[in-house]
Amino acid sequence: MGIFKAYDIRGIYPEEINEAAIYKIGKVFSEIFNAKNILVGRDMRTSSNSLVKALINGLTDSGAVVTNAGLVDTPMFYFCAKDYEAGLMVTASHNPKQYNGLKIVGKGLKPISYEGGLNIIEEKIGKLEINEEECLKNAAKQTSKDVVVKDFMPKFIAFNLGFSDGIKKMKIVIDAANGMGGLTFPAVFKKIKNLDFECMYENPDGNFPNHEANPLKEENLKDLKKEVVNKRADIGIAPDGDADRVIFIDETGGSVGADLATALIAENILEEHPGSTILYDLRSSNIVKEIVESKGGKALMCRVGHSYIKEQMRKNNAIFAGEISGHLYFKENTSAESSIMASLAIMKLMSKTGKKLSELIAPLRKYYQSGEINFQVKDKEAKIKELEKIFYDGKENRLDGIRIDFDDWWFNVRASNTEPVLRLNLEAKTEAKMLDMKNRISKIITN
Repeated sequence: MGIFKAYDIRGIYPEEINEAAIYKIGKVFSEIFNAKNILVGRDMRTSSNSLVKALINGLTDSGAVVTNAGLVDTPMFYFCAKDYEAGLMVTASHNPKQYNGLKIVGKGLKPISYEGGLNIIEEKIGKLEINEEECLKNAAKQTSKDVVVKDFMPKFIAFNLGFSDGIKKMKIVIDAANGMGGLTFPAVFKKIKNLDFECMYENPDGNFPNHEANPLKEENLKDLKKEVVNKRADIGIAPDGDADRVIFIDETGGSVGADLATALIAENILEEHPGSTILYDLRSSNIVKEIVESKGGKALMCRVGHSYIKEQMRKNNAIFAGEISGHLYFKENTSAESSIMASLAIMKLMSKTGKKLSELIAPLRKYYQSGEINFQVKDKEAKIKELEKIFYDGKENRLDGIRIDFDDWWFNVRASNTEPVLRLNLEAKTEAKMLDMKNRISKIITN
């Protein structure tokens, strides 16, 4: 598959992804998706500026009309792109600095997955009768004067402020990790009267001089946790590099799992929109389903991956969805992720209840989780079938890999789309059960 992944295009710059490759993608894109009015944007990575120039030149050379949103985070890009026939953003999300890539959406903000069109792009650029030298020359040429440069920030700020009513005075620390959240979070938060906020590592810098912009790695949260405790803040907020993921820290410096954040946000949403449908990915704690149903909502399990979740949100008319990876999706944002809206939702719940974040989370820590464990495996499907045979007496779900539920525990094993890897997630009612079954399944997978 190369740089063409399950949900986007991504690779190491310039060995795997470069200006020639991006130019070719732009060159074939308009024809494949029948899109002439296209939005482009980019993150702060050191290669993004030259790559977005190559992309624009490829698009305009194919006859497309391009609007350049400039520096944006991914939620802001999605917010802007909904009014265009298609959108392409140069970003590698939370990956280390040597990576770059593209996130692509079609008309109506429909995500373009590998099966949904990236495979056709891959095939078409392989057949282009243009050599590498010519591609690089075209990629680097002066950008067409017909390209419109537009600042969407005022409109984006106004949209997010619409979800800030009811937030009481509180102290917040944001660790932007020198990613795009340093551009968008302060722009919105400084407009909210009651917020006393500090933004660490605010300046977008593709070299990531302080730490990786990946809040799913515990080592990348240590500075934020320390600052939250030292400043006696009410909440810490850690977006990733392009701010489409977010992890929260409570006032004690404790991490809040994104599935628990999903449950909290769902609780707040269901109070305002009773009976709504909420999606949660199949790796999430059972507490999410329990909370949604206890509040009168409809909880539906979904497979992992933003393109699949957005499609299911539309199909089931879901108002909100959450993944344990920190992607939190809102119908009001055209079923796309919004780390700012997620932050505001939790702050509203804290304000409404008068409770600290740790107090809101405490009742949700009902189960014991293994966390995601990766295993190198030669024959992924054979191992999944072996597990299916061994645990035949549980309730089986083949939505994504295999999930098998029992009365007091469940596990999910799913295959990586790009590596010879199986990913295990497991949860149980007791710690002893969780450890016992984690060890048992680990042995089965590795033997």
